[in-house]
Amino acid sequence: QVQLVESGGGLVQAGDSLTLSCAASGHTFSNFAMGWFRQAPGKEREFVAGIRWAGGIRNYADSVKDRFAVSRNNAKNTVYLQMNSLKPEDTAVYYCAAKSSWAAPPRSARDYNYWGQGTQVTVSS
Repeated sequence: QVQLVESGGGLVQAGDSLTLSCAASGHTFSNFAMGWFRQAPGKEREFVAGIRWAGGIRNYADSVKDRFAVSRNNAKNTVYLQMNSLKPEDTAVYYCAAKSSWAAPPRSARDYNYWGQGTQVTVSS
């Protein structure tokens, strides 16, 4: 059974950096695509970044592509989201998601089969 556990959220000031982690277990993830999503109060869950475990293909939302970086550590079965130059509009609950796929990470939340519990990121101005 696939389990995803996010960590690393917190309260930071605008301009600060933060790194989120997603520890994955319960499966061999070499044929998985991993995604990071976020959901702010009253808004829909939106794609932030994704990475394919094999080959490391990455994609990003336009709103974060110059500030965020997604990476993975194969030995630790962990995916990271490095967030730099944080803005108040980045405030949201951030979720890690997984999908068995050899394709590039999907940008739609509906395409993912497994989800973590989320971690809160709050950016003060």
